[in-house]
Amino acid sequence: MAVPDVDTRLLRHFVAVAQELHFGRAAARLLIAQQALSRDVARLEREVGVRLFVRTTRRVTLTPSGERLLARATELLALHDAMLAELRDSARPLLVDVMHDRSTALRVLETARPLAPSAELEARFHGGCDAAVRGLLAHRVDVVFGRLAGIRAALPADVNRRPVRLEPLGLMILDDDPLARHDTIPMAALRGRTVDTSGGNPEAPEWVALGAELVTGHGGTVAPDHHPGMAAVAAAPPEETTHHLRTTGWPVLTKTDAAPIPGTVVRPLTDPVPLYPWTMAHRAALRHPGIDALHRALDELIPAEGWLDPPPGAWLPAADRALLGDAPR
Repeated sequence: MAVPDVDTRLLRHFVAVAQELHFGRAAARLLIAQQALSRDVARLEREVGVRLFVRTTRRVTLTPSGERLLARATELLALHDAMLAELRDSARPLLVDVMHDRSTALRVLETARPLAPSAELEARFHGGCDAAVRGLLAHRVDVVFGRLAGIRAALPADVNRRPVRLEPLGLMILDDDPLARHDTIPMAALRGRTVDTSGGNPEAPEWVALGAELVTGHGGTVAPDHHPGMAAVAAAPPEETTHHLRTTGWPVLTKTDAAPIPGTVVRPLTDPVPLYPWTMAHRAALRHPGIDALHRALDELIPAEGWLDPPPGAWLPAADRALLGDAPR
């Protein structure tokens, strides 16, 4: 005996009535006329060959068959909706925020692209993890990278997080600074010095907080906010950054992958080595070949580069240690 196909629209209408146990409320929820809803439920009962509701002038209740169908119909509609969402997601570009040029995140993205040749992965540059996360929560971007401790928005439970890299930090200094003669700069050299942590950057409070904790914890002073017109050194063109260093005399805290700027050098900090914790985050329900490619890129890069192998005695805020201890993929 052939099994009849059931229109998902009829199932959706049945589920609404079964949940509301009221045809008027269900019709309002579905934005259709109550008479049309009654016709659809009657049609479904004819097609499946069983009675689904007991209707009186006072109340609507489910029959045993209706209760069984409700459980199955709810599952079926959830799978149906997830299938369509996956198809739509996989057909569009995956929007990946990599924060800035030459970043660890951009390297992951460039490694992932050849692993998903049929998918499109597009980079976005928000300049700070906090701004990128706001984009993620507003569905303007799909994947973000950066330090999640210190962001202003709370990540919902349906966002997956994966540790990516513990990147050593350094100081950007003028090439004629006495410290430039050394291959590395010990943290003790910060004592008594003013260090620019890009505190004027409103897009990266997570970076500002890390820099302030690092500098003040080792005897240095955080530079005051930048003058109007230069919200953050990170957003300035190279010649303005060099001018800023020369006029203030403040070294700039930076990641070791910072783009080279004429007239300056970046020297790694040591004793202890301070680290910036990169994490990748995306919604758990997102299905896209680009997501798989990003994870495969990390599977390749993390062990090959030792990205999650901190040097002995490295410096990392306690908040980040706790975050890295609870990072489901």
